[in-house]
Amino acid sequence: MTIQEIDFSKTLSDDQVYNSIMSNYSDLSKDWISHQWNWMNNVYSPFKDHYKYMIVISLIEKTLNFFDQMSIQYTYEEYYSKSYQQIEKFSITELCEKLNLPKETVRRKVLELEKEGVISRSKKKILIDRSAYTFIKPEQQIKFSAKYIQLVSQGLNKEQIYSKKLDQKDIENIMKKKFSMCWKWFYRMQIPLVIGYQKFMQDLTTFHIWGTVCMNQVLNVSKQLDTGKDNPSLDYFSTNNVLIENLGSDVGISAMSISDMTNIPRATIIRKCKFLLREDLIKMNEKKQYTLSSLNFRKILPYQTEIFRYKAKFIRKVLNLLVIS
Repeated sequence: MTIQEIDFSKTLSDDQVYNSIMSNYSDLSKDWISHQWNWMNNVYSPFKDHYKYMIVISLIEKTLNFFDQMSIQYTYEEYYSKSYQQIEKFSITELCEKLNLPKETVRRKVLELEKEGVISRSKKKILIDRSAYTFIKPEQQIKFSAKYIQLVSQGLNKEQIYSKKLDQKDIENIMKKKFSMCWKWFYRMQIPLVIGYQKFMQDLTTFHIWGTVCMNQVLNVSKQLDTGKDNPSLDYFSTNNVLIENLGSDVGISAMSISDMTNIPRATIIRKCKFLLREDLIKMNEKKQYTLSSLNFRKILPYQTEIFRYKAKFIRKVLNLLVIS
């Protein structure tokens, strides 16, 4: 048997990935926001309830972690070959701590998932029944993630930190080949990253709506963020200064458009936007469209720089996996 030797000089640290992302943010911001917006749509879509989905993936992440500890790995096809998945035992308290939610809320959501047949118990086994709800395999999410990771790798190539030249397909293939491990990493990025925004938002529906306003804003100023091949990339704060300076009355998005994009009911969007307006996280222009508010957007920026470390950790692990595979 050939023993694989790892050249540690070619592997990355979390700080190297994080610093590269923050330095090249103008080249990455549009794709990252699209990545996260697509993810939030997938979170909301199955149950029309963000927290039910977060509970389900929290239970799956715990089980994927057990697989990894036992050196059990599944490919994408193997993992989705069955319509159900047995999961580890869990407690309401454990879910409360992970999702930063009251016990009453988590207990009620778990009971609803059991009534809907998503979580079931068979003797001593606890099962997640994928056929009991509209379960979407993360085929598109893998493509979004692979595209973003490939863009980050290009920045690392330019900085001569990472020598391996990758295309999107390389990354998709390794994520599918080592799916159970990579998706554990993905959930470990997404769960604290998304839940963390409750510090500023009322709940995940509010964050989803705010994120849609944010994405619309970035797409409308993308020309100003396009530094081109001959100009250096803008760092994180310079990129967001361009975004803030271009907040204007002609780049808003209506409640109806947000509803069409997210499938969140228009009445819910209007109600949640009242909170965002009160908190000065968005404002309304003369056309009754929502735009970002510069004051509290600036307050969120330092917080984002910290939660982006979850993103850097996930990307570092995937890129290092490609080095040793």
